[in-house]
Amino acid sequence: MGAKGDLGVTLNLDRVPCRETGMSAYEMMLSESQERMLMVLKPEKEKEAEAIFRKWGLDFAVVGETTPTKRFQVRHGGAVMADLPIKELGDEAPVYDRKFEPSPKQPVIDAAAIKPPLGTGEALVKLIGSPDLCSKRWVWEQYDHVILGNTVQRPGGDAAVVRIKEGPRALALTSDVTPRYCEADPFEGGKQAVAEAWRNLTAVGARPLAVTDNLNFGNPERPEIMGQLVGCIRGIGEACRALEFPVVSGNVSLYNETNGRAILPTPTIGGVGLLDEFTKSMTLGFKSEGEAILLVGETIGWLGQSLYLRDICDREEGAPPPVNPAAERRHGDFVRGLIRDGLVTAVHDISDGGLLVALAEMAMAGRIGAVLEAPSRIASHAFWFGEDQARYLVTAADAEAIVRRAQAAAVPVSRLGATGGRVLAIANERPLPVTDLAAQFEDWLPAYMTGPA
Repeated sequence: MGAKGDLGVTLNLDRVPCRETGMSAYEMMLSESQERMLMVLKPEKEKEAEAIFRKWGLDFAVVGETTPTKRFQVRHGGAVMADLPIKELGDEAPVYDRKFEPSPKQPVIDAAAIKPPLGTGEALVKLIGSPDLCSKRWVWEQYDHVILGNTVQRPGGDAAVVRIKEGPRALALTSDVTPRYCEADPFEGGKQAVAEAWRNLTAVGARPLAVTDNLNFGNPERPEIMGQLVGCIRGIGEACRALEFPVVSGNVSLYNETNGRAILPTPTIGGVGLLDEFTKSMTLGFKSEGEAILLVGETIGWLGQSLYLRDICDREEGAPPPVNPAAERRHGDFVRGLIRDGLVTAVHDISDGGLLVALAEMAMAGRIGAVLEAPSRIASHAFWFGEDQARYLVTAADAEAIVRRAQAAAVPVSRLGATGGRVLAIANERPLPVTDLAAQFEDWLPAYMTGPA
């Protein structure tokens, strides 16, 4: 903070609130204790700030002051423990250039060459009851998720929506990453994490503003792990620049390994967006019967690194789906326009599990079924479970108005069917009752967490 402001800092560790007594200056300065904030106050505001802190039962201490010296001086027990040039510490540290090996490229999977081991309906039931796709309600219901009553959209949708004071504005918040994509292709995986955060904010009607990145990797002293870190950061940077979705903060956690085996590269992207009117936030559940279901975006049936390929076909291979930031931006802007103008009744982005999983999530959220049209030009399993990017599902009473608008905006839109009934009905497949899907979706995690050891 001092370096960025071209000022020095004198810090008095004797004034710092500590949980334990007898800590050395070394221990205090290098501690990574959490839930701590540092602020700079104008001297005349000190009493006012302290009163606010005391009201809420929080620690408050004036631990130092800014100086014109551009030196960072640390005092403890009446002695100067450190006296260093602050600009060199904050702004002029050398860039570390570690050797790295780029991750090898994976082959593109030919979806037509994949023989489906299960029918479409059976595959859907298995996927939505899997660890990756099942409901996480068992977790989030155990925590305060209403934030003083200002929560507009609770967990379970594309993004949380929290009203700012009494409104009308609200913030939308999400966090996203697909580690298996990042392992197979760090560059595309980094792009996809940003793109999915962009889509989740868009799906609730929010204008994406900024991201914070949480970079979790193994030991960067291993060239292949450093290669993952470099690739993911480059992908994040490209997507953020293309989407004008800046990284404003972040943190890094490295050396995440057990017995020499690293975690999957996990550059989690937290995204925040703004709604000018919280009452216009969009949800994913089907709202009523007889509405058109439309797909925004193109589908080629990309199965590489998909959950279908892994969990249904028992094959972990292939290149992950490529991310086209220009298409992401064009399709996202189009969808937000539909929400703003009141042309759609439900919106959901398509990600893990593909199109049919997203449709099932919309049906379960609204407790309304759908009659779906089977694909004609793409293998059925690739169409329903491919994880192509830059796609959304929307429902609307006036499908033709949206199609005309899409044509003018050069955005691909196709009709998939209509809402109605209490089952998901797909041609040549056994109808799937929405209540049965919901039971499979909701029951897996509680059963796992509370079952026998």
